[in-house]
Amino acid sequence: MELRDYVRILHKNWILILILLVLGLIGGAGYAALQAPKYVASTQLYVSVRTEGAATGELVQGTTFARQMVTSYVDVVNTALVLDPVIDELGLDTTVSALAPKVSATTPLNTVLIGISVTDGDADQAAKLANAVADSFTNVVQSTLEQPAAEDVASPVRVTITEPAVAPTAAASPNVRMLIILGGLLGLALGVGIAMLRTVLDTRIHTMHDIEDITDQPMLGGIAFDPEAPKRPLIVHADPRSPRAESFRTLRTNLQFLDVEGGPRIFVVSSAGPGEGKSTTTANLAIALAETGARVALIDGDLRLPRIADYMGLEGGVGLTDVLIGRVDVADALQKWGKNELFVLTSGRIPPNPSELLGSAAMTQVLQPLGEYFDYVLIDAPPLLLVTDAAVIGKKTRGIILVAASGKTKKQELTGAVRSLETAGVNLLGTVVTMLPTKGPDSYGYGSYTYGSTHIAEQAEPEISTAQAQPKRRSVAKTRA
Repeated sequence: MELRDYVRILHKNWILILILLVLGLIGGAGYAALQAPKYVASTQLYVSVRTEGAATGELVQGTTFARQMVTSYVDVVNTALVLDPVIDELGLDTTVSALAPKVSATTPLNTVLIGISVTDGDADQAAKLANAVADSFTNVVQSTLEQPAAEDVASPVRVTITEPAVAPTAAASPNVRMLIILGGLLGLALGVGIAMLRTVLDTRIHTMHDIEDITDQPMLGGIAFDPEAPKRPLIVHADPRSPRAESFRTLRTNLQFLDVEGGPRIFVVSSAGPGEGKSTTTANLAIALAETGARVALIDGDLRLPRIADYMGLEGGVGLTDVLIGRVDVADALQKWGKNELFVLTSGRIPPNPSELLGSAAMTQVLQPLGEYFDYVLIDAPPLLLVTDAAVIGKKTRGIILVAASGKTKKQELTGAVRSLETAGVNLLGTVVTMLPTKGPDSYGYGSYTYGSTHIAEQAEPEISTAQAQPKRRSVAKTRA
């Protein structure tokens, strides 16, 4: 993934990440509050060798000896030899094995110093224990470990307490600030991890980049999500100045400049699965094309679940199926819609064999005069992955425009649809993304598909419209034009 993908993931999941960060901070603070405070009291001892009246060389040897011995003395501090007298002196109700973990001894490298630290839940008790351990250790070293040969002779090793322990004023643990920071970091890491996992597991189409990974065909346009779409599917007619209506005009402009070399402009609009907005896209695109003065034929080629008649508010009892079986002439089945040159051929009655009808020679005979008379012929076809109808019609036309819904169409579904077109030898002209969010990281913004592109369309359309408005004299002209 690129940097922009990571930024989009963080942007998309920032609420989740923030919640887990706050929960981590609260958890760290709560854990710190549940911990019993621990106090540490420390004392320092100095180990030396008695060298009264000794020469300089003997002093150096004595110091070297002391440095070698303190490393061994450190290990003696936690033994019963030192701790038993402490327990007896303070009258503690404990054992050496229980007391030893509270006592620690260290010595800096190349020194004759020994540091003794005691950890306890009571500050005063910690100081008492540290001083008692220091006294006991001093006595053990001088009277037991380094006991002189003669009773009236002092021990050659002398241990001096240089810094007695005092009761600490602040607890050494828990470190509340550190625990809160650690909790926040854990919450943040968990939030980012969940966001990344959600992205990896989410196989739906969200951005143009997702489509570019599947097909190299151009993206013809993006249609913004409109929660009111079921109530007003023909947004170009109902609210022509809305950003969503402008996005259909952008799609119209891109379609006008798509494959302009020769041949009838007959396009099939389909999708990978149902509910991705192919029918509303086809209908609004037809209205937008008719606004330029072009002659447009809108055909409902979905003979299984037709929608065009309902969207356009037309009678759908007689339509494409009646034309294909020879009951009605195509000129009589076409219904004019609106004030522009837009004609609609509804599906008619649902037949038992849609694929056979759409792939028949009669379908070719219907499309040929329509393609010669009209500037654009748009065919709404069933989803590619459910039935073969769209691929069958696509073989007879310029190609297929594939509609994919942002946040709904899965990548594997779109890949399967593209692969099925390649297998059938049908030309994929481009893709249209519907249901684009208007806010958030997956949105493309108003300027991407509306204002900027519409400005170009306004400059390009007059010349195209003039050419398209030239009448074409064919037998279909006897329609109610």
